[in-house]
Amino acid sequence: MSSPREGHKLLEVRDLRVHFPTEDGVVKAVDGSSFALDRGETLGVVGESGSGKSITFLTVMGLINRSSARISGSVLFEGEEIIDASAARLRDIRGKRIGMIFQDPMTSLHPMHRVGDQIAEVVLTHTGASKKEAARLAVESLAEVGMPSPETRARQYPHEFSGGMRQRAMIAMALVLKPSLLIADEPTTALDVTIQAQILELIDELKEKFNIGVVLVSHSLATIADVSQDVMVMYAGRPAELGARDQVFQDAQHPYTWGLLESVPRPDVRVERLIPIDGQPPSLITLPPGCAFSPRCRHVRPECTAAVPELRDRGSGHLDACIIEPDEKTRLREERLAALEAGA
Repeated sequence: MSSPREGHKLLEVRDLRVHFPTEDGVVKAVDGSSFALDRGETLGVVGESGSGKSITFLTVMGLINRSSARISGSVLFEGEEIIDASAARLRDIRGKRIGMIFQDPMTSLHPMHRVGDQIAEVVLTHTGASKKEAARLAVESLAEVGMPSPETRARQYPHEFSGGMRQRAMIAMALVLKPSLLIADEPTTALDVTIQAQILELIDELKEKFNIGVVLVSHSLATIADVSQDVMVMYAGRPAELGARDQVFQDAQHPYTWGLLESVPRPDVRVERLIPIDGQPPSLITLPPGCAFSPRCRHVRPECTAAVPELRDRGSGHLDACIIEPDEKTRLREERLAALEAGA
């Protein structure tokens, strides 16, 4: 991760916890998440469904209902603490200084309003611009995301767009006011592979053009491989591993990350079959003692269940939450890779 510039990061989250009391118990959706991001960087956040990825960033956006959740920790955005900010303050920040792209543009765009009008509404909500100026900025934003014939498209409805075009419209809406931070939550889920690559490339180009920070949330390491400078792997509401992309991909330190890497094809390794991660993610109401991944881990040992492992650098140069010594991890990874290549 890069060092702080001029005193603070663009976004710094410290020990974030989001718990939902229910009749069955407390759902610990996020249970101690810490990370940071600066302008010009992309943080890729990966993990299975229920790992806390989306809840983390909905909380950052102030979109979690506090009447149904217990939220604690710190969220510093451009040096301002916003974890306890008022609803009015958060509305001012959302859209203007933080933009968000959701995974299903068909449900995020209103079917009864023209796309240009919906983008212009963001401008009207957060600035004193006239309707004419807001409409001009909407067309300009559509052009910036590569929308063909943006003037014509601005007058059309979402059902007249393809899936990729709808996602481009959502990106245009998120960036029309040139925010400092863009959060993209599974932005390519409903798109075919070719369009996925185009959308990810577009987000990367816009990050460079406007010098913004980007959080890219995905269930797949492959999705974030080319565009993220840093990677955070989440499991059961907590980071399992956090570091520079090349460190995490080439020198992964957590068995959960190994499992994610082994479950996707790799061009540099010839294997007979992919290996899924055994078992299912734990209940967030009744987490296992110690390491939450221990019931599914092939390398579990008694000390793994003694205490929740701390996320720290254990000698690899980046952070992980596995108590196994780095030399032992290297040996275990080599054995796993040999077994994969042998088709075991």
